Amino acid sequence: MRLGARMFKTGLAVTLALYAAMWLDFSTPAFAALAAFFAVQPSLYKSMTLIWDQIQANIISAVLAVTFVLAFGPEPFVIGVVVVLIIAIHIRWRREAIIPLAVVTAVIIMGSPTDDFLPFALDRFLLIMIGVFSASAVNMIFLPPNHENQLYHKLTAANEEIIQWIRLILHHEIDYSTLKQDQDKIRSSIQKLDTIFDLYRQERSLFRKKEYSRMRKIVLFRQMIRTTSKAENILESLARHDHVTHQLPPEVEEIIQHQLDALTNYHERIMLKYMGKVRPQSFTMDLEEVTEGRATLVEVFMHSEKHAEFKHETWIHFLPVIALIIEYSEELEHLDKLVDGFFTYHTDDNEVDIAAKEL
Repeated sequence: MRLGARMFKTGLAVTLALYAAMWLDFSTPAFAALAAFFAVQPSLYKSMTLIWDQIQANIISAVLAVTFVLAFGPEPFVIGVVVVLIIAIHIRWRREAIIPLAVVTAVIIMGSPTDDFLPFALDRFLLIMIGVFSASAVNMIFLPPNHENQLYHKLTAANEEIIQWIRLILHHEIDYSTLKQDQDKIRSSIQKLDTIFDLYRQERSLFRKKEYSRMRKIVLFRQMIRTTSKAENILESLARHDHVTHQLPPEVEEIIQHQLDALTNYHERIMLKYMGKVRPQSFTMDLEEVTEGRATLVEVFMHSEKHAEFKHETWIHFLPVIALIIEYSEELEHLDKLVDGFFTYHTDDNEVDIAAKEL
């Protein structure tokens, strides 16, 4: 099991909240730690944008908790009603992300009230705020995540896995049980890519030039993820129609192998070009080969319908695979143009912030 930066941030936020509450001589510092746990965010920008919402949510929760306890007492059903109200209010305001913290605030304040309820409620509210500010402080100063770095290396790893399996399927050298397991992992990886991309998209830079560069990178990474998803679709379709590939005419099977080899090589070289490891001038032949190969693939496959040994039903079933290959090639061309454009225009501020992957 890997310990990520967010785990360390959560532990540090909880520790800071406990020390702060103990230093201020609160009797139950554990409540500050609990609030810090719920308040930690995966990115600096998200922490900055949510801190005011968290403060508002805690104030609303505290007001509702105090009002209902004074009016109806600290009965369990009263606490339940307050929780429902808090959830409804924040869903109405589209602030679902802070519902857990808001609910915790209400439950902590309403639980085990004393005769001096108002001082007790204020004490618990301040403990919650200590936890919130501790989490925000840790988010600002400790291990800011490099989502660009994470995106690139996770994309590269997913591409390598997909491309490896595509090549094995084309040469009929796969183990189906292992393929199924790896396909599940690949789908999970692509879902994680979407999550990291959303975090990267939500970030903001303090400097305008860097923000312009980051916005162009957002367009680039969106296309990278889209292209990887197309490659994964091809893998899934080839695996589903593997029995059909054995029935393809030899010239069709050969052109499919040739085109997919060219496309996967092209994909790998585009990713390396973004890292600055491949000269852009060396791509002319790749692009021409992909364009010509796409036209040849369509022409050969369309004529193969009349092949004596190629049944029409088989031809129809394999047609979606050809369509996906064409879409993949078009997405690659678009990605290549975006990468070229990124390094061609505004070159002073277009810096790639990616650390080399450790061996």
